[in-house]
Amino acid sequence: MKTVEVKGMSCPHCVASVTKALNGIEGLKNVSVSLEKAEASYEETTPVDEAKIKEVISKIGFEPGAVK
Repeated sequence: MKTVEVKGMSCPHCVASVTKALNGIEGLKNVSVSLEKAEASYEETTPVDEAKIKEVISKIGFEPGAVK
């Protein structure tokens, strides 16, 4: 699984927003967002550009960090 840092989440609603946004990206599955760790993990069914993932996170008002 890959993970991306998500800065700015503060509540379960934030987690739900990030989960929904990442689930909307074609090629991602098994999205799991952790408020405590401030990150989202996911699996790729097809390669997804890191820039696309960061763009989606930014569009909903959070700050994406490094993808690991």
